[in-house]
Amino acid sequence: MTWSDLIWLAPEIVVALGASWLVLAPFVMRGSGVGAAKWQMLAILAVAGGVLVWASNTVTGMEQSSMFRAMFVLDGFAVFFKLLFVGAIALIVLLSEDFLREARYSPWEYFSLMAFALCGMMFMVSGVHLISIWIGLELLSLSSYVLAGYFKDEAVSTEAAMKYFILGTISSAILLYGMSLIYGVTGSLALMDISRTLSGLLSNDVLVFGIILLAAGLSFKVAAVPFHVWTPDVYVGAPTPVTAFLSTASKAAAFAIFARIFYMGLSEFHLDWSGVIAGIAALSMIVGNLAAITQDNVKRMIAWSSIGHAGYALLGILAMSEAGLIAIVVYMVVYVFATMGIWALVLMLRRREYAGESVADFAGLHARAPLWAFAMVVFLLSLGGIPPTAGFIGKYYLFLAAVGAGYAWLAVIAVLMSAVSMFYYFRLVVAMYLRDDPGAELVGGGSIRLVAAACLLITLGLGVAPQPMLEEVGRSLQSLIAVTLR
Repeated sequence: MTWSDLIWLAPEIVVALGASWLVLAPFVMRGSGVGAAKWQMLAILAVAGGVLVWASNTVTGMEQSSMFRAMFVLDGFAVFFKLLFVGAIALIVLLSEDFLREARYSPWEYFSLMAFALCGMMFMVSGVHLISIWIGLELLSLSSYVLAGYFKDEAVSTEAAMKYFILGTISSAILLYGMSLIYGVTGSLALMDISRTLSGLLSNDVLVFGIILLAAGLSFKVAAVPFHVWTPDVYVGAPTPVTAFLSTASKAAAFAIFARIFYMGLSEFHLDWSGVIAGIAALSMIVGNLAAITQDNVKRMIAWSSIGHAGYALLGILAMSEAGLIAIVVYMVVYVFATMGIWALVLMLRRREYAGESVADFAGLHARAPLWAFAMVVFLLSLGGIPPTAGFIGKYYLFLAAVGAGYAWLAVIAVLMSAVSMFYYFRLVVAMYLRDDPGAELVGGGSIRLVAAACLLITLGLGVAPQPMLEEVGRSLQSLIAVTLR
């Protein structure tokens, strides 16, 4: 191992060591509670973020590590997503403070699992080899299964974790089978080698079947139809901060590798797999939004909504262009902060010791907390793609990329389903502003309010002045675009 190898892996090493320390900390620091665990987790994230910035300034372009047969890369795409993951996990740590104070379970184990999940996300987004991507994905998945069942004594949480684990295991098997077929045809699992081999092939049924299986496994990770059945039950059964993690950071990581694999390795066979992805995108948008209309539970409503958003984001994969790649990254950024803001508002409300999980819990919120009612409206408008919120920018670039790539019919479906989504989003607005019944008690602590305020400022700021974000995304993706869209 050389000094250069350590530079490439330094952020992951920091997070892995920090996660291991959090497991041992309660035995070393007896009597320390949630506060100590929270600040140590935030310190690990701060150090990891700083090391990542330092490493990114040392390594440039698509230069690859010599470790593990060049399976790892630290390009702008990876750095951008890693910083997004670190920021999202920091917000989730703040969201989790009140929950952990009230729970009967160890905060150290909780934060350790969150750190291991972060390590997996960071590793897989730098993967340029299907095995390194899969290893990172499995580390994320195993941590997520345990986090989903963190309420070990509650049947609904245990049931959610078991469903997630069983279906996740099946999806991993499908993913690996697809990888094996791709390897059998191309003789390699390195994305660049696969791309070079595909450029010399006219057609191959085994390869196409392998790509479809690979897409099916990844579609489970992003909760796209018809691989979505785990999503509503897991979102409802998991602790709300864990649901926030699954619907933001975890989903962004899954889309990052979806884009990496299909843009970098499989673009040469675009015409062979585009029909399957187009069908998945259309079904996700339609089923996700129509099913959300009937939901009274906010967590279940957002779960179905997230399935619809997976369909929107798949438009960027289909576009297979610079505009499409940029649109995916921009959409993930705006989606993460708008959704995180909604979960912060849900956690602020309490009724019979549960978070504000029903539409009725938001009744009359504008009279009790006008700022937070306004914030919820902004987050919902952003998810609906209404200006001047950041969600409008994300959907505009996705729809533009889809039309430019010849998928105008999908863009029309996306616009129609966005209109449908406003119907069920505005059920919450009606409850907050037009109902006077007493809703759930507003009890969220300072950490939760800080997260909600930060997400509100980011969602409005990126909507009003998106140019700095667009320029930064464009700069971050230049090395990947130069290689994949040559």
